[in-house]
Amino acid sequence: MHFPQALEAVLETLERMRDERAHRPCASRSALDALNQAAPARSSGNLRETKIDPTSPSLRRAGSDKIEQLASVQSRVCACTKCPNLARTRTQTVFGVGNPDAEIMFIGEAPGADEDAQGEPFVGRAGQLLTKIIKAMGFAREEVYIANILKCRPDVPAGSFGNRPPTPREMQTCRPYLMEQIDIIKPKVIVALGAVAVEGLLGTRSPMRELRGRWNSFNGTPLMITYHPAYLLRNQSPSEKRKVWEDMMQVLERLEKPISEKQRNYFL
Repeated sequence: MHFPQALEAVLETLERMRDERAHRPCASRSALDALNQAAPARSSGNLRETKIDPTSPSLRRAGSDKIEQLASVQSRVCACTKCPNLARTRTQTVFGVGNPDAEIMFIGEAPGADEDAQGEPFVGRAGQLLTKIIKAMGFAREEVYIANILKCRPDVPAGSFGNRPPTPREMQTCRPYLMEQIDIIKPKVIVALGAVAVEGLLGTRSPMRELRGRWNSFNGTPLMITYHPAYLLRNQSPSEKRKVWEDMMQVLERLEKPISEKQRNYFL
């Protein structure tokens, strides 16, 4: 099956899932937009008619080969039932969002309730703070790539509130999907957000005060460890916020990005 026909099949399947199931299909809106832009024109259906335009900004920024590869991985994630308890309780999977040609890839632990509902990582309060950090670095959220170790929200007992961390087994089961994302995107720098992300990527368990602010290597890609934005929501200490910002300045320096005086004196 050629790429345009494959995309057409994926889009038709997602539409059918939307019409037949009680909840939305597990593709995020940004993923559908990317697929729809790369797909051939359609004369009917709910998606707008499009043409493949090799000069379009989106396709210049992220080649159709990367869109195709990520769409293939996402289709497998959508159908994944390797963790039956997660597949049974999730609203939808949460794959990832952003620029497939991103220089920076931010990796968190797992979707929360907001992410499970919307199908996009980091859209709750912690996500809003992450977006603020990204903008302070001089990037738009759409210019980086954001993902999680787990693609499903960890299940919690009925009547419980909040989130639970992924288990080591869940992280190990889901890890290959993230490895494929990293291999396709090929970021220049990875930022691990929090201790769970560090454990999922490096297999390391240590206090964050010992891990953050130090460069590591993940399959040859520089990896910076910093606090999860949710930690900063719980701990409003200016000194802790400043630590995260200092970590991000190290990332900018590694990418050889200019850092203004305003940025050097910035506090989250």
